[in-house]
Amino acid sequence: MDAPTIKVWDPLVRLFHWSLVASFTVAWLTGDEVMSVHEWAGYAAGALVAFRVLWGLVGPKYARFGQFVRSPGNVTRYLKAAVRGDEPRYIGHNPLGALMVLALILAMAATAVTGWMMTLDAYWGVDWVEETHEALANIMLVMVLAHVVGVLFESYRHKENLVKAMIGGSKRAPRPADIA
Repeated sequence: MDAPTIKVWDPLVRLFHWSLVASFTVAWLTGDEVMSVHEWAGYAAGALVAFRVLWGLVGPKYARFGQFVRSPGNVTRYLKAAVRGDEPRYIGHNPLGALMVLALILAMAATAVTGWMMTLDAYWGVDWVEETHEALANIMLVMVLAHVVGVLFESYRHKENLVKAMIGGSKRAPRPADIA
């Protein structure tokens, strides 16, 4: 018998997530080869980030920043609990996951902005803009890998397939010790 589930990730959060995965992947793979595709993937990523910021303010419960953004103290306590192996299960983003969401959104926004700046006459051929854009893209790649490792770790720790949850939107219903 399957455990009861609840809807957590709304369709727009899931569409945003997988579209951002696709746009970043396309931008990364076409960076030095197919500039028109690279630029459009960057514009898509920038638009997706703008949507996510808006949705983080007005979307449903688990999409809202106010629901999952935690204080530095909460993040530290969660990290210590995770190291001990007794971190609580969160129905939405856990404090470290929330920190990663914010970091990815900020880094993607900065990558998109510096990419756009490179198309402007004022910044065309300006080394620091191109170097910043490339550094941010490389940082994003490392962050994405850390995000995937974190998702796999949390999936294992709480015996819950978080990739499946981001595809279908449902997670196991909260138990008394879980944080909804």
